[in-house]
Amino acid sequence: MNWRDGLTPTPMLRVGLLAPADASRDLLVEVARAGVVQLTTPSPETATGPANAMLRHAQLKPKIPVLAAQAPDLRWCEQHERLDLAAGEAQLEAVAETGVRHGPVIGFVGWVPANKLAGLSADVASIGGAAVAIRRPRGSQPPTLLAGGVARRAFAPLVETYATPPYRDLDVSVPAGLAYMAMFGMMFADVGHGALLLAIALMARFGHWRRLNIVRPAWVIVAGAAASTMVFGALYGEFFGPTHVFPVLWLPPLDQPVRLLSVAIGIGALLLAAAYLVASVNRFREGGWRSAIFAASGIAGAATFAGVGIIAAGLYTHVAVLTIAGAVLACSALGGAFLGLFAEAGGGFGGAAQAGVGSFELVVRLGSNVVSFARLAAFGMTHAALGQVVWQATTGAGRHGLLGMVAAVVIFTIGNAITFSLEALIAGVQALRLEYYELFSRIFISEGEPFRPWQLAVESIVPVADSSLEASCPVG
Repeated sequence: MNWRDGLTPTPMLRVGLLAPADASRDLLVEVARAGVVQLTTPSPETATGPANAMLRHAQLKPKIPVLAAQAPDLRWCEQHERLDLAAGEAQLEAVAETGVRHGPVIGFVGWVPANKLAGLSADVASIGGAAVAIRRPRGSQPPTLLAGGVARRAFAPLVETYATPPYRDLDVSVPAGLAYMAMFGMMFADVGHGALLLAIALMARFGHWRRLNIVRPAWVIVAGAAASTMVFGALYGEFFGPTHVFPVLWLPPLDQPVRLLSVAIGIGALLLAAAYLVASVNRFREGGWRSAIFAASGIAGAATFAGVGIIAAGLYTHVAVLTIAGAVLACSALGGAFLGLFAEAGGGFGGAAQAGVGSFELVVRLGSNVVSFARLAAFGMTHAALGQVVWQATTGAGRHGLLGMVAAVVIFTIGNAITFSLEALIAGVQALRLEYYELFSRIFISEGEPFRPWQLAVESIVPVADSSLEASCPVG
C-alpha cells in the first residue's frame, strides 16, 4: 500500500456478478457468505416471493436472518418457528429481483473493496459464476469504507459517529484519533488516573467483565487517551493530585495558568490550520480548483485565518509591516470567500446579502474557534484543583492519629473516585466537542454513503418438506 492509499478511504470497484440463470441462488448464497459486496437490496415489504409473503403474515419476528444453503421448505420453517431461515430467504428473494437476465445468464451489480475482488472471484467461480470489475457510472460515488490498517479501523468510529465522509475525501481517522487523545490527556492530566483508565481499557479488551463490553469496541481509543493522560500528568507533576510522587517536568497548572492558556490556544491554532489544509484538499477532490480556492472552508478560509493570525502577531510584536501584510491577506481572502458564497447562493441581491452574512460569520467564527481551545487549559486546571482539594483534605485528616489515618484513606479513595468519574466524562465530551465542532465542521461539508455489504450466516442443514414436516437433511 502506497502513502496515498493511507490517506483515502478503501478503494472501491464497481463489480458485475454473472452466473447461469439456473445457478442464481447459488451465486447469491456465495455472495452473502463472502459478505464483501454491497448490492441493491430493496425493502422486503415491497418484494414478492413466497418467503416474503409468509413473513408478512407471520406473528413472530426473527431476530437474526440466516440463509440456508439450499432453498428451505417454508412450511417446515413456519411449523418449527425457524423464521430466521425464512427471513434469510426473503432477503435473497429481494436481492434476486434486482438481477438482469440475458438469455441463459443472470447478472447483478454492486460495489466491492478492490482488495477483496480476487477472493470473491474465487468464491463464485466454484459454482460456475464470475465476478469482474466494470466501469463506474459517470457521476456515481462509491460507498465509503474507513477500514485500512489496524490504527485506521480503531479510530474510524470517531469519524463515522460524526458523518460518513464522501468517498473522494481524505481519511482523517488516524490524525483525528491522535488529536482526540492529546486533547483528552491535556484536560485529564494525572498519572494515577491515567493508569486506572488504561487498566479499564485493557480489562475491556482482554477481560470478561460484561459491564465493560460497551468499552470494548473503543478500547484502543480509551487506552491511547489513558497514555496521553499519563504523559500530561507527568508534565504537570500530578499523581492522584499534587502528591509529589512525580516531579513537575513542565509546569504546575494552578501556578502558571496564563502560560497554560497560551499553549492551549496555540495548540488550537495548529489544529485549525491542519483542519483547513485537509479541508482545502477535500474541496479540490470534490469540485476542482474553483471549489478549493473560493470555499469558506477551503483556501479562502485558510488564508483569512492566516491573515488574522499575522495581524495578531503584528499587534503583539508591534511590527507594523506584519499587521499591514496580515490585513491585506485577510481582506483579499475574505473577498474570495465572499465571491464563493455569492456564487453558491445563486447571485442577485439576496445572494449578496447571504454572502455578506456568511463572510461576517467566517471572521467571527475564526476568533471563537481559536478561543474555544482555551478549555484544554481550563479543564486541566479544574482537574488539578479538584485533585488538590482531595489531597489537602487527605493530609489534613491524616494528622489526627489512627482514626485520622482511616479517615484520610476514605477521603483519598472516595475523592479520587469522584474526581476520576466526573473529570473523565467531562474531558471525553469536551475533546469530542472540539473535534466535531471546530475541526470536522470544516473538513466535511457533505456526507457520503457508508459501505454496507450484504452478509448473512449460511446454514448447511436445510429442512426438506415431507408428510410429517419433520425431516431434515444435511447439505454439503
